[in-house]
Amino acid sequence: MARRKRTKKTRVVITGISGRLGQVLTRRLHRMDNMEVIGIDRRRFPQRPKDVEHLRIDIRRKACEDLFRRRRVDVIFHLGLMHDPRRGSDEHHSWNILGTQRIFDYAQRHGVPKVVLLSSADVYGPQDDNPAFLSESAPLLGALGFPQIRDLISVDMLAQSYFWRAPEIETVVLRPVHILGQVDNALSNYLRLKRPPVLFGFDPMMQVIHEEDVITAVMAAAKPGIRGIFNVAGPYGLPLRQLVELAGAEALELPHPVAPILVRQAHLLRLVDAPAAELEYLRYAVTVDDRRARELLRFTPQYSVSQAVDAALGRVVTDPAGQAAVQSPG
Repeated sequence: MARRKRTKKTRVVITGISGRLGQVLTRRLHRMDNMEVIGIDRRRFPQRPKDVEHLRIDIRRKACEDLFRRRRVDVIFHLGLMHDPRRGSDEHHSWNILGTQRIFDYAQRHGVPKVVLLSSADVYGPQDDNPAFLSESAPLLGALGFPQIRDLISVDMLAQSYFWRAPEIETVVLRPVHILGQVDNALSNYLRLKRPPVLFGFDPMMQVIHEEDVITAVMAAAKPGIRGIFNVAGPYGLPLRQLVELAGAEALELPHPVAPILVRQAHLLRLVDAPAAELEYLRYAVTVDDRRARELLRFTPQYSVSQAVDAALGRVVTDPAGQAAVQSPG
C-alpha cells in the first residue's frame, strides 16, 4: 500500500489572537487541515483550541523576534492594534506604532513572505465634503478633529511604506467599514444603547459589515499574489436612523451645538468610552468604494445588514450555511 505523502502545513502567526476578531480567525483557520496557528497576545484566550499555540508575549520584545528567528512563518495576520480609550496616549503610540514597526522588521529580517494588516475605513474620516464613495487613494483625514485616530493612520501609512521598502513581502492593508458582531467597538456599543443619540438635521449614510465577513476578507488577502490596499464593505449602506430602527431602538434627538458638551462631560466622568469627536460620525458619511476587494480578492459579503445588527445585539443569526447561532455581545 502506497504511503500517503504528508503536505507541509502553512504556518501563520496572529497578533491580537485573544481579541474577538483574532478568535474568529483562529477558529476558521483551525478547521483547515493544512494550517498551523500561532497566536501572540498578552491577554488570556480561555477557549483556545488545543493545537493552537498561544504566546503571551509583547510584540515589541526580543522574545517575539525569537519566534521568527527559530521557525519558518508563512503569513502574519496583524490584528493586534490597541483601541482601548482608557489607555494613555503614550502606551497607545508605543504599542501601535512601535509594535507594527517591529512586526514588519521581523518579517523582513526572517523571510516572512506575507503580512496582512487590519486597518479601518475610519482613517478617511467623516468630512462634509467626502465624495459618495472613497477609493483607496483618498486622503487619510481621520485625525482632523479626532486625534485618537492618528495612531491608526500612522500604522496604515507605515504598512504602506513596506510596499517599496520590502517589495519581497506581499503586504496587504485592509480597511473595513464599521464592524458589527460580538466586538467591543463604537458602533456595536452605540446600537446596544436603549436611546442611541442622533443629531437634528443629520442622517449620514452608514456602511456596516458582519465580523465573519471581515475574517473572510482577511483570509482572502492571505492568498499568494495579493498585495496592496483594499476597502472592505458589507452588502449595502443605509441611513443612520434606519440602522437604529433595525436595532429596535428609539433614537434620542440632540441639537448639534449641545451634543459635544454633553458627550465631553460624560466622557470625563467615564460614563461613556466614546470621545466627543466621534459625534462627527453622526453628522457626515464615510462610505467606501470596495470594487478592488470584490474583483481582486473575489470577496462578496455573505451576511446582510440586518444580520450584522442582530449579531451586535445578541440575537439569533443564521449563517450562510443555514446554521443558527445565538450571538452574545462581548
